[in-house]
Amino acid sequence: MSQVDRTRERLIETYRRRAAHYDVVSRLYPAPGYPQGSQRRRAVGELRLRPGDSVVEVACGTGLNFPLLEDAVGPRGRIVGVDLTDAMLDRARMRVRSHGWRNVALVQADAVDFRFPEGVDAILSTYALTQVPECGAVIAHGAAALAEGGRWAVLDLKAPDRTPAWLTRLGVAAVGRSAALDEWIGRRPWEAIRAAMGEELVDVSWSELCFGSAFLAAGTRAGGGRSGAGR
Repeated sequence: MSQVDRTRERLIETYRRRAAHYDVVSRLYPAPGYPQGSQRRRAVGELRLRPGDSVVEVACGTGLNFPLLEDAVGPRGRIVGVDLTDAMLDRARMRVRSHGWRNVALVQADAVDFRFPEGVDAILSTYALTQVPECGAVIAHGAAALAEGGRWAVLDLKAPDRTPAWLTRLGVAAVGRSAALDEWIGRRPWEAIRAAMGEELVDVSWSELCFGSAFLAAGTRAGGGRSGAGR
C-alpha cells in the first residue's frame, strides 16, 4: 500500500470515529476559543456568491458550512458537498433533511478523483485540504472546472513560519491533526496549495491568520464575467 493509500485509509477511519460527535467537538477545533466561526464566514465571503450560483464544497464533512452557503446562493442556487467518509456524509444528509434544503447534492468521493461539474461558480474547502496528499492537483482540477470569474477559496491550518520544529510539532499535536504529524509538517501542503493557486488562478490572495497557524487563500479563474452555471 502506498503512502497516499495509507493516508486515505487513516482519514476514513479517523472521521468515521469522529462523525457522531463532530459538530460538538469542532467547536473546540483547533483549540478552545479559536475563531473558527468567523473564519468560516470570511472564507465563504471570499467566494463572492450571488443568488442562483452553484458551489462545490470539497471535504464538506457534516455540512457545517451549508447554512452559510445556503444564505448566499438561495433556493435557486446549487450546493454539491463532497466527502471521503460515509459517516460524515450521513450526518450531512441529516442536516440537509432537517433544514428541508432541496438544492444540495452529496457525493462520496476522494477529492483527487472527484469530477467537478463544469462551469461551477465557486469551490470551497475549510480545514481539510492540507490533509490530502495531492492537494495541489485538487486545486488544479477545480480551477479547470470553474466558470470564468469563478472563485476558489481554501481555509486551513498550517505550521507557523519561523517557529522551531519541536514547538511546531508540539502545537500541531495539541490540535490533533489526523494526518501523520511529521509527514504533514514535512510535506508543507499549504505551500503546494499556494503554488497551485498561483499557477491556475488570477487575483490570488493569501492571508495568514492567528499568528500564522492558519491561512485563507482565494483566487479567480481568468476571464470576463461569470457565465453563471446556477442561472
